[in-house]
Amino acid sequence: MLVFVTGASGYIGGAIAATLVRAGHRVRGLVRAPAKAAAVAACGIVPVIGTLDHAPLLAAEAGAADATINAADSDHADAVATLLAACAGRRLLHTSGISLHSDDARGERGETIHDETTSAPPHPDKAARAAIDASILAAAARGEAFAVIRNPLIYGDALGPPAASVQLPALAATARRLGRARHVGPGRNVWSYAALTDIVTLYRMLLARGERGLFYAEYGEADFATLTGAIAKALGQAPPLAWSIEEAASEWGEQRARHTYGSNCRVRARRARALGWQPRGESPEAWIARVIKP
Repeated sequence: MLVFVTGASGYIGGAIAATLVRAGHRVRGLVRAPAKAAAVAACGIVPVIGTLDHAPLLAAEAGAADATINAADSDHADAVATLLAACAGRRLLHTSGISLHSDDARGERGETIHDETTSAPPHPDKAARAAIDASILAAAARGEAFAVIRNPLIYGDALGPPAASVQLPALAATARRLGRARHVGPGRNVWSYAALTDIVTLYRMLLARGERGLFYAEYGEADFATLTGAIAKALGQAPPLAWSIEEAASEWGEQRARHTYGSNCRVRARRARALGWQPRGESPEAWIARVIKP
């Protein structure tokens, strides 16, 4: 199968693309920075230099491929519109995220859990992402082999070109710089999580079967007091300290402070598990203990 992957030098896209190459597929990968092309090529991926803003390039690549995986940007509406048209009659997997369901908990625990059957409105800050997902799901409902994967907090070693996940390494970097790990408020807010190896397995399963519709991915869940506590232990530091949402925003930015580190995002991957997806990766605490060093 010839697969076109956007975000091929990134953490998720690179892992998917490199794994598909190792499985015998031909993969062409969109690379925004020419300097990263060599690392992509070293994984057996044919680098395609360009950006999501280059609609003719996206249309040509997606139109020539058997399947396209968008792993570059969950919020680029114009790129998704281009891919929707170009992928008609082909397979399309779009990478979204569970932060669409984030609340403004400021470190307090929330009890709402989402799966493929829930239809609660997204946080207003995530309305644009929800609209993008809806456009893909509408095409799937019409019979196209299109799927949206809403990923949780992801961790694990890079499986393709050198890259790192966002959430846990940033928490560790803050802890190293300040000498103490931090969480928002009491850190009781909960996120679902999954290891990168299991995420890649899910994408491969959906791609091979031509599945359509909405899928969540998750292996378990943890609160941020637990995650930052594991980071503090790995770094040999005293227990984490609480930050106000304003302090967190000054460090990580308003969006990440509220919709990642201070929010609840709890989901259940019911459809994926019904297909036979069985995540087996290590826990985030185990990964932190193995990888995060002082």
